[in-house]
Amino acid sequence: MENMAEEELPPQEEEEAQVRVPTPAPDSALDSAPTPDSAPVPALAPAPAPALSPSLASVPEEAESKRHISIQRRLADLEKLALVTEGDVGPASSLNSENLSIEKSHTCPLCPVEKFRACSSQKLRRHLQNLHWKISVEFEGYRMCICHLACRPVKPTIVGEQVSSKLGAHYHCIICSATITRRTDMLGHVKRHVNKGETKSRYIAASTAKSSNEILKEADTDIQVGPNYSIPQKTDSYFNPKMKLNRQIIFCTLAALTEERKPLECLDAFGATGIMGLQWAKHLGNAVKVTINDLNENSVTLIQKNCHLNKLKVVVDSDEKEEGDALEEDDTLGDIQVTRMDANVLMHLRSFDFIHLDPFGTSVNYLDSAFRNVRNLGIVSVTSTDISSLYAKAQHVARRHYGCNIVRTEYYKELAARIVVAAVARAAARCNKGIEVLFAVALEHFVLVVVRVLRGPTSADETAKKIQYLIHCQWCEERIFQKDGNMVEENPYRQLPCNCHGSMPGKTAIELGPLWSSSLFNTGFLKRMLLESLHHGLDDVQPLIKTLIFESECTPQSQCSVHAPSNLNKQGKRKSGEVIINTAKKQKTDATAHPPFYYNIHRHSIKGMNMPKLKKFLCCLSQAGFRVSRTHFDPMGIRTDAPLMQFKSILLKYSTPTYTGGQSEGPVHSASEDMVADRVEMSVNDKAEASGCRRW
Repeated sequence: MENMAEEELPPQEEEEAQVRVPTPAPDSALDSAPTPDSAPVPALAPAPAPALSPSLASVPEEAESKRHISIQRRLADLEKLALVTEGDVGPASSLNSENLSIEKSHTCPLCPVEKFRACSSQKLRRHLQNLHWKISVEFEGYRMCICHLACRPVKPTIVGEQVSSKLGAHYHCIICSATITRRTDMLGHVKRHVNKGETKSRYIAASTAKSSNEILKEADTDIQVGPNYSIPQKTDSYFNPKMKLNRQIIFCTLAALTEERKPLECLDAFGATGIMGLQWAKHLGNAVKVTINDLNENSVTLIQKNCHLNKLKVVVDSDEKEEGDALEEDDTLGDIQVTRMDANVLMHLRSFDFIHLDPFGTSVNYLDSAFRNVRNLGIVSVTSTDISSLYAKAQHVARRHYGCNIVRTEYYKELAARIVVAAVARAAARCNKGIEVLFAVALEHFVLVVVRVLRGPTSADETAKKIQYLIHCQWCEERIFQKDGNMVEENPYRQLPCNCHGSMPGKTAIELGPLWSSSLFNTGFLKRMLLESLHHGLDDVQPLIKTLIFESECTPQSQCSVHAPSNLNKQGKRKSGEVIINTAKKQKTDATAHPPFYYNIHRHSIKGMNMPKLKKFLCCLSQAGFRVSRTHFDPMGIRTDAPLMQFKSILLKYSTPTYTGGQSEGPVHSASEDMVADRVEMSVNDKAEASGCRRW
């Protein structure tokens, strides 16, 4: 009769136990797991609980019981967890991992059945030790093992007509319950919690106090965002408040385009929360027909909610019924079409007058599709946020994405803008289209390029000719674009205005590019953008647009006029013939609109001398007969057509020695012109010797 207690399960029940998927069980289930009815085990005294660390000592019992099953103290706990989920043993026998049954098969509690099938206890022990325990992350006595369950939402991948999603491995944070894929990221994540002094109890209290959804307002547009909306790794609908300036610039661009023709079919290819398309439809009204697209289903749902929040009708499909019929027609402000598909597919299927690309990272994967069906004289705006590669911090990534060679220079922001424009120009030329650059902006978080599309192979050929290589001197940072022609020069260093190659040993220059060598700004279009910003009350973007206007004309602010042109068409209709001819002819004159690149006045300061004020130095360069202006790329940068030798000569002439205390500013009358040139040469040589260790 005693052997009756060890009677095995029937075959059907045994098969069901083998294919049963283990469900995540809390740690408290280890002591309260039910035993089989055929083998009752007397209750034992509970084992003493291990002492908690100081940071986890204040964790309440409810929060402790919600800890994920992948977080354990010992490897034996994982082995016991496999038996508890199967219901094979009771609490008394689960305390000892030696009681694992060899005859029966067991499933892994941290892997789905599709990944790891039921096996013997010895094979399961090796699996837990080699796959889960060895690559775990330790934190104050606990081990955060890698988990393969369906705990983390994975974006589906479209293969043909089928949608497939793979379960990714991840870690569960013991402090904030976040899921992180890589082990190195998990180590850094835990380290940030430690540096901030955060504990689990503090985080739970903060998360319960914070609401799940939040409503933000920008430019009279309300949007609903989810939790962690500013962290792209933790949300599907990313919203960055720091990109407000970018959204206002693009709005002014679209508003200026509506003065030429209307209505315009506009596309926001990566909607996220839909804030940009909502601002277009709400403030421009019937002048635009807005389409907001996103591949993520949660983002599309959030965009529809934000449309109803701003009293806008949502058109899911042109054949379907409008979802905004519940609202009265008098209360709605316009229609917005919301689509859910890949951006490349959408731009191949439909034609648009205005396309805005703002993907997460580089945008080179979507340029060919954008220029495939864009209409003539339409506008394509590209926002690139991969600044690590564009700003020469990851040069191999820039070579892979943009096919260009780049180094860190004093004018690296304008170099990044010209790299993106060159990529846009090559994509347009492949579609037999040319471009006219309206403006290019490179700030701390993004690089924005806005171009007008010109159809025809002639325009494409003219655009392709403006992509050239740049010769950059590594000693004095002088630069010049290579001359046109297919013939190989015997000595390319002769093109540089400096003589560093003759006075310095070895190779002194490097070839950068290919880059866009023509103008980056259209003065007339920028003035129209300034009028639109004044009309719509966008005060934040007005200083930037004024700086772009001064920079495009390459004149000081006191000599530049920002008034609108007298012949501006206020009727909102395209001038037939005149606009098209003038736009095509502007390409030949844009190269002389402003000199390329700029100099940083601090970078070229003379040792032992106090520099003049920036405004005074601009006047001195202008009086010397050079074109000069400030630049938005660098607050201490000066855009001028003066060679570097002349730039330093004038800088030294109007600098004061350090021993005078900087009490007076003006020319140093005691030094002759020859002495000034000698001082400039000595300064260049000193800087070359100081940077020699970095170059070699």
